[in-house]
Amino acid sequence: MDILQQITTLRDELREHNHNYYVLDAPVITDFEFDQKLKELQELEAKHPEYFDADSPTQRVGGSITKNFETIQHEHRMYSLDNGYSKEELQDWEQRVHKGLGTDNVTYTCELKYDGASISLTYEDGKLAKAVTRGDGFQGDEITNNVKTIRSVPLKLKGNYPERFEIRGEIILPLEGFAKMNQELIEIGETPYSNPRNTASGSLKLQDSALVAKRPLDCLLYAMVGDNLPITSQFEGLEKAREWGFKVPKEAKLATTIDEVFEFIDYWDTHRHELPYETDGVVVKVNNLNHQEELGYTAKSPRWAIAYKFKAEQATTILHAITYQVGRTGAITPVANLEPVQLAGTIVKRASLHNADQIAKLDVREGDTVFVEKGGEIIPKIIKVNFEKRPANSAKTKYITHCPECETALIRKEGEAQHYCPNFYGCPPQIVGRIQHYISRKAMDIEGLGGETVALLFNNGLITNYADLYELKKEQVIPLERMAEKSAENLINGIEKSKEIPFERVLYALGIRYVGETVAKKLAKHYKNIDNLATATLMDLVLVDEIGERIAQSVVDFFANEKNRELIDRLKTYGVQLEIQETEDTTVSNKLAGQTLVVSGVFEKLSRNELKKAIEDNGGKVGSSISSKTNYVVAGANMGPAKLEKAEKLGIPIISEDDFIAMINS
Repeated sequence: MDILQQITTLRDELREHNHNYYVLDAPVITDFEFDQKLKELQELEAKHPEYFDADSPTQRVGGSITKNFETIQHEHRMYSLDNGYSKEELQDWEQRVHKGLGTDNVTYTCELKYDGASISLTYEDGKLAKAVTRGDGFQGDEITNNVKTIRSVPLKLKGNYPERFEIRGEIILPLEGFAKMNQELIEIGETPYSNPRNTASGSLKLQDSALVAKRPLDCLLYAMVGDNLPITSQFEGLEKAREWGFKVPKEAKLATTIDEVFEFIDYWDTHRHELPYETDGVVVKVNNLNHQEELGYTAKSPRWAIAYKFKAEQATTILHAITYQVGRTGAITPVANLEPVQLAGTIVKRASLHNADQIAKLDVREGDTVFVEKGGEIIPKIIKVNFEKRPANSAKTKYITHCPECETALIRKEGEAQHYCPNFYGCPPQIVGRIQHYISRKAMDIEGLGGETVALLFNNGLITNYADLYELKKEQVIPLERMAEKSAENLINGIEKSKEIPFERVLYALGIRYVGETVAKKLAKHYKNIDNLATATLMDLVLVDEIGERIAQSVVDFFANEKNRELIDRLKTYGVQLEIQETEDTTVSNKLAGQTLVVSGVFEKLSRNELKKAIEDNGGKVGSSISSKTNYVVAGANMGPAKLEKAEKLGIPIISEDDFIAMINS
């Protein structure tokens, strides 16, 4: 056997043993025998570097250093899931599914909801090409080198797999490995990690992949994404992924009725603590992929899936003090400062009290023994008071009347839950908060500039608004605490680079109340530049798709303010992108201008996404549901009967894929 054959044979053997051990949990050789074979391969590869293979089992040990993780746009957006906390909510969701599809002949895939860090893996020609974190759903960090060290992630697939596809899942830290890591820390006198999820997430961003390799991370996969996949259902996708070498949890079950879904939930609500990793609920998905396509998405979540969250964990502790935080919009949030207590794997010291009404409703007071709950929300909340343990000298909580930061009298508008500090341009937390929002990742994403540095710059009198950032000089920044020459240089360079950020993200960064990422994209696309938006009337704005009166009024109020207009004029002079660039506007023609088209069914020549893009590229609007405002329905095979019936009832023309192609090519 020649050297290349020896190396190839060893690689294939080690891949198989690796799969048996880390994916199937069924090793056929001892750890010692595995290590000996790995050592033999390492020695052969060292002697013959001409046979290097990035997908070799020897490459899992890590060693590459990543100083800055590159931000990458997801080819397919990673959506979040809507949550349900009761069986009634699941039944309501099922009714919406039946109505959307026009049939009650629907099956479901039930899967456990894993508490880890979301990941998207891209495979090309059966090899791991890219691993990207969820990020904000639109873009994430590429952490391929770190993920390659996780033994349950196949570097090379088996069987008959697609040429290119993505697979999504969770990077987790099994409880046994987490406990072992903490024991080692305790033995050397270090502080143990707080919970497996945060430890797993933090591990993925370590700069040295050799350190990642030492952590017992695992990867559970559950969703394939791509065009022309060889599957017709979610459950079939799980089975195929398992065949190709992925670690797909065996707990998933196919349910033909909602009652079977409930049985799955009830079983795992009791047995979840027997699992080797943390899970906090069950994800229920419509099984048929055509049905999923038909149901589509809201702005944030798929309509064809829902996460049922297990009942929240509770603990009791003492409320020592109520303090008040001021947000960037001036909203006041009361915070309960607690005696530290262990809850759902973390130490809880603070909990939200939401607003004055909630404090009054609970009659919560300093010194009370309170019940704290951590469920679907990241921030724990107080749910009730143990009145039997209330101190005799207890005094009723009086909500503050003035801003705790600037002493301005608070206001509370009719119909709103929050109190607000109206000192928008003079209240320090509001000023700092707006700048922190401006530089945040989903907005201007300024490298080298974090929230603490913003506060430092403000406290030293160097900035009072986000436009001031563009006048900073390196020599002003270097004297600041924890700021060396290199970090000061990175900060200035990051600010300069932010001038390339596209208009839609700049618009979001401005911090207009109620204008989130999705609304900013719609407004940017509709108005093309900041000047058009600034002169839009309330009526103009309300007529924009999905822009309601509350958002419209907020936009009008923002541009009516002279200080805001001054800031925007300054941003223009610095070269910040305040209009859509030609490369951003993909409009091919205006043949469909003013027309709304709904896409339904399965198509042969174009994918649904390609069809939708073609509609928008030709000036049209893609409708999510059929209404009297719909101009055409582009219908493919397996069009939902409910949509067909509604289109016929409203007299809306139904055209084929070929009709549509002819329409835009005419």
